Amino acid sequence: MSPLSSKKILLGVSGSIAAYKAALLTRLLVRAGADVQVIMTKAAQEFITPLTLSTLSKRPVLSEFVRDETGLWNNHVDLGLWADLLLIAPASAHTLARLAHGLCDDLLSAVYLSAKCPVYVAPAMDLDMYRHPATRENLQRLSSYGNQIIEAEHGELASGLVGEGRLAEPERIVQMLETHFAQRPALWGKRILLTAGPTQEPIDPVRFISNHSSGKMGYAIAGAFARAGATVTLISGPTGLPVPAPTIRRVSVRSAAQMYEATMAEADEADVIIMAAAVADYTPVHPADRKIKKQEEQFSIELTKTADIAGSLGGRKRPGQVLVGFALETDNELENAIGKLRRKNLDFIVLNSLQDSGAGFGHDTNKITVINKAEHITTFDLKSKNEVALDLLRLVEGYLTAL
Repeated sequence: MSPLSSKKILLGVSGSIAAYKAALLTRLLVRAGADVQVIMTKAAQEFITPLTLSTLSKRPVLSEFVRDETGLWNNHVDLGLWADLLLIAPASAHTLARLAHGLCDDLLSAVYLSAKCPVYVAPAMDLDMYRHPATRENLQRLSSYGNQIIEAEHGELASGLVGEGRLAEPERIVQMLETHFAQRPALWGKRILLTAGPTQEPIDPVRFISNHSSGKMGYAIAGAFARAGATVTLISGPTGLPVPAPTIRRVSVRSAAQMYEATMAEADEADVIIMAAAVADYTPVHPADRKIKKQEEQFSIELTKTADIAGSLGGRKRPGQVLVGFALETDNELENAIGKLRRKNLDFIVLNSLQDSGAGFGHDTNKITVINKAEHITTFDLKSKNEVALDLLRLVEGYLTAL
């Protein structure tokens, strides 16, 4: 039996000459046992008729918010909840741009923004369009949202040029979807607790002590683990980042004390705890309840240590639980990171150095060195934070498999 059997697939078809391949793609999906609902853009209907795809899918093709003949609403929210997977094939350059920038002027884009399921995007266009920096940036942006890109293939194009831009063959697309549903990774169903972002320690009602953490690294990790099938709770300090996957439960906190309390409340149930937050080491002893006026030439604030989240978790770690800490260092990097690994009873520590260009706070890239409990050191090249998140996922997954 195919892994696609009984799976509910939304097939989005946009305006590309490759839309004719949607007929074979629909047929193959139905043959594999999938329940296929086709959504077409207006432009797609100039290349292949809705009648063809409705006949093959055994369902009326949807393209408008309101069904003309009945006045009923094609509810994009319900469609997004119904599907086990959304596949957009072919995805034209225009459709890629709209999805990448969150435009929502037709049924397909509204369903995409509402989808609670994995999304696969298969681009198809001419060579120069596919290579254009705008298209490459849109594909990268869609990938950063957690969507899976089925890269276009090399071959003869409708323009007569030869190169990349051909829609991946329907057989290959179906094989990729079967692989997706057949996978049962070691992280499937594992409970992941993750901290991310900065903390803010109040000085008075309008001022606080904080740091430069954007939360990007922690949020990328949360997204990677969620898409691998884990149940993720994200305890987040203040950040403007969206939750990277709809299945993630976010607990918003502000101060180090609040992050400590929220983490301890969730820790016992977690299989893996990843501490990616940049938690303040010190907090004001007596924050003022009113705004402090600018009067004295010199002004001092008495600070006290915050609770040690990693140390507390290491002291109460149960058998089989995995703890991953982070260390951002400016000097004696390895020595300091290994010391933290030992003191806090961690299984892994992820070392960032501010000496590395493109790493650390605020960047979309990162360069990490990971040290495990046996003090084996693995160094990675500079990568996007989404790719770094996948490297960490694979390390943790391999560790869990070996336990």
